[in-house]
Order: sequence, then structure tokens, then C-alpha cells
Amino acid sequence: MIELTVVKIGGNVIDDPEKLNEFLDAFSNLGGKVVLVHGGGKVASDLAGELGVKTKMVDGRRITDAANLKLVTMVYAGLVNKNIVASLQSKGVNAHGMCGADQNLILAEKRNHSTIDYGYVGDVSKVNTLALCKMIECNSVLVIAPITHDGKGQLLNTNADTIATEVAAALSKFYKVKLVYSFEKLGVLMDAEDESSVLPVLTSDECSKMIENGSINTGMMPKTENAFYALSQGVEEVVIGNFVSMENCQSSGTQIVKS
Repeated sequence: MIELTVVKIGGNVIDDPEKLNEFLDAFSNLGGKVVLVHGGGKVASDLAGELGVKTKMVDGRRITDAANLKLVTMVYAGLVNKNIVASLQSKGVNAHGMCGADQNLILAEKRNHSTIDYGYVGDVSKVNTLALCKMIECNSVLVIAPITHDGKGQLLNTNADTIATEVAAALSKFYKVKLVYSFEKLGVLMDAEDESSVLPVLTSDECSKMIENGSINTGMMPKTENAFYALSQGVEEVVIGNFVSMENCQSSGTQIVKS
């Protein structure tokens, strides 16, 4: 099978122009078939503060009311997405920016939680794999923003880690897929304050213990949850690591493996 790499970028990298440019340099040199999924970093939160829009996070996930939906759509599918596309184009990459509503790419359902009202947050229900494959085979490098839709005209904010996972899982039926969650840390850390405490390998049993003792929390929890789910859905390899190591991601960061 043809190899394909799905990379998710987020965290402080997007907020720092120098770090983002360094990441995109590495990404543009990966070669082969690649897909990039991005979050919004702190751009949306910073703009919300400037506009007086209140924001609330629960376990690393944004509560998205109507005002926040407008905000994240503008920032994620607009400003951040097009800045990344423009930068990749300047590096000779045939980048194609889009969100889940474009070409009916990613359908989602509004989250229904028993105790938390997440607002206009969507959980992925279907990925248009045919559309993805057609664009990939035309040598387009897809840059996907984390905005989905419900097929009835409603946009939804969806976790970027989840989108990367679902896209990787869908494409694993046609490609040998490697999924890389790339952010500012060197990998999954035993001690969040100690950059040298990177785990080279993380199993589901070890992950459960780290969540229980608080070593894994907030933003890392969605990554690890999605990583193990991706493996269960046929994704060949999953790595959580630092953006600097993108070109050598096979031997860097934390390798996620089944127990």
C-alpha cells in the first residue's frame, strides 16, 4: 500500500510565527503523500478577549455557544487556515485549504452530553473518503481546519485531534497511514515540568495509570484518547512529538502502541 502521513499541528506552535514557519519548513520536506490538520492555538481565545466574547474550556475542549462558533469559524477556517496555506505555497507546496463543510468533507453530529452543554460542538459521524482520496491523488496537500457541519446547514466546532484521527482512520482503508500529533513538547512526558522525561513508548495500560495519577491531563488527554482509537481503526503508526522532529518522526517523540 502507498504510504501517507497525516499530521496534526496545534498548541503553542500556531501562536508563534517563528515556530510555525519552522514547522512548515519541516512539513514541506516530508515528501510523499501528506495531509495537515490544524487547530487554532490561542488565536481564537485572544481574539475573543478583544471582542468581549466569553470562552470556557472543559478537559481541553472549548464550549462553543453561537458567538464562539462565529469566532472559531472566522479564525480556524479563515485566518489560521489561509495563513498556513499561503506559507506552504511560498515553500513550493501545492496546499489546498478547506474545512469539513467543503466538498461535504466531514459530517458531524451536535454533541449530546448528559451533564455538559457543549453548544455547537460536533462529533464526527462520517468522513468523505472518496473526496479526500481524489484530492490526494491529484497531488494536493490538504490543509484541514477543525470546522465541520451536520449536513443540514449548521456548522460545528470539532476537536482538531479528533478530526486528524478520523481522517487518518478513513484513509487507512486505502493507504498505509502514519498519524503524527505534532506540538511544542518533545512527546508525552512523565513529568509535565521536565522536558527530559519523554516516554519513548506509551501503552494503553500505562496511559490509564498516568491519567489516574494526573500525569496526563487537559490538552494531552484528547491526544492520547484519539491515538489509541486510531490504532484500533487500522492506522499503522501513531506518534506524539515535537514539531522540530517532523522530518524524523519515526525515531522521535512518543510511539503509541497497543498493550
